[in-house]
Amino acid sequence: MAAKKWSQSVTEHSDSLDLEESVFTKDDPAAIARSLKRSAERSTRRKGTPFQSAMSMLTFYINRAGKTLPKKQLRILERAKAELRAEFGRD
Repeated sequence: MAAKKWSQSVTEHSDSLDLEESVFTKDDPAAIARSLKRSAERSTRRKGTPFQSAMSMLTFYINRAGKTLPKKQLRILERAKAELRAEFGRD
């Protein structure tokens, strides 16, 4: 059995968020933002504010995917950051 990557372990077991499955593979930035907001507001494991937790998880995913993340999906996720700010009234 292959060992799990530490980033997968962080995503699954850290004091972050309980994420909707495949949230980062969606092709709608607004849907990603709404899902992250819902997860952040419902989570009892987060340490910061819902906005901080949601943005941190999105940034963490983008950074960990690095060069393996297709350019199209990177653009969608970067737009999701702006959508997330708007969802929380921080635009």
